[in-house]
Amino acid sequence: MSATDRITVGEPLPRLASVVAGGSYEVALTWAEGSRVGRSDLVDLAPIILTYKVFRPLREDAALFRAVRLGEGGRSIVWPDDADLDIGADSLEELAEETMTNADFAAFLQRHGLTYDAAAAHLGISRRMVAYYAKSHAVPRVLALACRYIDLQADASRAA
Repeated sequence: MSATDRITVGEPLPRLASVVAGGSYEVALTWAEGSRVGRSDLVDLAPIILTYKVFRPLREDAALFRAVRLGEGGRSIVWPDDADLDIGADSLEELAEETMTNADFAAFLQRHGLTYDAAAAHLGISRRMVAYYAKSHAVPRVLALACRYIDLQADASRAA
């Protein structure tokens, strides 16, 4: 091994290519590096912004929230005039993975061979809501996390 050899271990750290403020606590992110490279996600920051006191200025000032921009090297998102207002790309990546689109939910149903009725019974929601989430309504974070758990359980049972 020479002094110029590069060693790579694991997945590259997440890095953002762009950020645009959306609706209520949402940001549209495009990924430049990491496990989501090339993807664009609409991420709800409410779990972070509504939990930590440091983000109170963002809760009280919608214009400030809309002023979001990329941090140095795309490793975070930041807001002007306050060094404490930043969220790292790794936290954003975690939130993005907890987000489920309608297509993701429909793929979940297909992957597990679930009818709308079976999914409703399995997830504890109505058949009508299963149909809405598979086609048009925003999938709630709690439901996305439940689906992720079911996926992990299915993976674990296949591995055993």
